[in-house]
Amino acid sequence: MNATSFLHIGTCSWKYDSWRGLIYPEDKPINYLREYSRHYNTVEIDQWFWSLFKGDAAVLPKPTVVIDYAESVPENFIFCIKIPNSITLTHHYKKQKNEPLRPNPHFLSIELMQRFLNTIEPLKHLIGPLIFQFEYLNKQKMSNLEEFLEHLADFAYNLPSGFTYCIETRNPNYLTDNYFDFLLEHGLHHVFLQGYYMPSIFELHAKYTEKVGASSVIRLHGPGRQEIEKLTGKNWSSIVAPKDTDLELLAAMLTELDARKSRTYLYVNNHFEGSA
Repeated sequence: MNATSFLHIGTCSWKYDSWRGLIYPEDKPINYLREYSRHYNTVEIDQWFWSLFKGDAAVLPKPTVVIDYAESVPENFIFCIKIPNSITLTHHYKKQKNEPLRPNPHFLSIELMQRFLNTIEPLKHLIGPLIFQFEYLNKQKMSNLEEFLEHLADFAYNLPSGFTYCIETRNPNYLTDNYFDFLLEHGLHHVFLQGYYMPSIFELHAKYTEKVGASSVIRLHGPGRQEIEKLTGKNWSSIVAPKDTDLELLAAMLTELDARKSRTYLYVNNHFEGSA
């Protein structure tokens, strides 16, 4: 990519001891985020996603942690932040299969969203994409795409301006013309998730190229966690499952997005090849 590239590349997290000797010093105490920001200018914050707990408690980031992150990176750094799942879950997670579904009272709550944005205010000048990650929604949780978009439309209309809001759906059947048209109409952006049971992002991009807006996020995950964690022993210091073909297709996709001046944020997970 050239000097005027609209592409930002980083990883899905940063605090890994097994990256010592790769981008971190071998043995001295370090601020992992500060060291990371010497090599990359963007990273995904995943840790605030897990936020819905017993008794409908919605846990928001600790102010001290937010301030620490803000003080650990240079002024041109970009945080991609996953919105708390207390906002994106339609129901609480079930601990037992025969357990009845329990609705999440915070689902698409503008009030909780505003509280979250207030909490991360110290990062405001460093915030890039804000990702709403929705789990796979079966018929008991959401009847169809149309119902999902109805909920999302009301929520999107009331979202505070000035942020890049991105949608990640885990329902492959939702990825249609109606979905991409909806995102364009409401100023939302798509998250291309490569991995798990989702369709190839390269085929998806080729099909909907003209419907991808001014920004997009690409998240590179593998087909599943268990196999690669077994291969690596959760030591993320080397590639154990190379995906050279995917990377060639990715280069072509990024070149096309860059040519159209679509601001693209690419985040690589350790589970993609074994080392992000």
